[in-house]
Amino acid sequence: MKDLVTSEIARQNVLNNRYALEEVQKVIGLRGVIFEDEIRFTKQQVASFFEVSDRTINSCLIRNDQELRKNGYEVLDGNRLKIFKLSFERLDDREVNFLIKSNKLGIFNFRAFLNIAMLLSKSERAREIRSLVLDIVIDTINKRTGGNTKYINQRDEDFIFNLLNNRDYHKEMVLALKDCVDLGNIKYLLYNDKIYRSIFKEDADEYRKVLKLSNEDNERHTMYSEVLDLIASYEAGFADELRKEYTRLGRKLTQSETDSLYAIFEQQKLWVPLINKARSKMASRDLCFRDALHDNLKEYIGSVSVDDFDRFIGDKSMELSKRLETYIAALKRLKNRD
Repeated sequence: MKDLVTSEIARQNVLNNRYALEEVQKVIGLRGVIFEDEIRFTKQQVASFFEVSDRTINSCLIRNDQELRKNGYEVLDGNRLKIFKLSFERLDDREVNFLIKSNKLGIFNFRAFLNIAMLLSKSERAREIRSLVLDIVIDTINKRTGGNTKYINQRDEDFIFNLLNNRDYHKEMVLALKDCVDLGNIKYLLYNDKIYRSIFKEDADEYRKVLKLSNEDNERHTMYSEVLDLIASYEAGFADELRKEYTRLGRKLTQSETDSLYAIFEQQKLWVPLINKARSKMASRDLCFRDALHDNLKEYIGSVSVDDFDRFIGDKSMELSKRLETYIAALKRLKNRD
């Protein structure tokens, strides 16, 4: 719970999980008003619910204005305020006389309401809400992944195609190392680890420890599509560089020559935006979904997007075995049409 109070990333990971928020909203009984097809609450209602003063809510709004507005807090005026007043008055609430004279009014949707709950460190009601939210978030992810987040990456509809493409490009690099580099079998592991370090600052053993993989687990089967794509680009590109240098020299490269070639290859500017994106995706998703912290990528950790929650635990996500069944069925239908 401390993380929710102190970490905007932790708060945003909760607020972006609409599947958990739907469950939380069912449990919490808070009277609001439907405005523009969404339940809304006034500042006074929020203060009353959390048993704090209006002044406390105001201070929270001032300190966290940008975050709260991003998550659904807004100030109404003009015609929208008039419409909101009419909606509110239909409740026949005796405590809303202040609305009649208001020229501007701050209102919260349910997401912003929960955002306030995660910011109020001294409210016992807010503490209870944070505990409830965390329990529901954990339960929601477990239910939607069958309790196994190790392979949550495979629920992405792009995963199977990217994995198959990755295998093809990996073979290209393996064959290029075999044909062009004068070094024993260690060269395959050596340059595989160099690529991993270039992209996410960990070799294979370090990556496996972070995700607590067993000897039977293939690390690439746990990687996100964007990471697999970037690894494939590295492998295809480096394989090409190896064959060009082999042709130029007319002989196999030594380890020193191969290391120098790779050092130049990995410093190309074209990799920078792709690496930054892959690091951010991997570090942020693994911390959120797998509770796995990549120490070397701490600076890249951000909140997981709403789209990513849809992608990995939403209705379009699917276990790999079921996705393969769907894929094979589609191929059979195509074959029958021919």
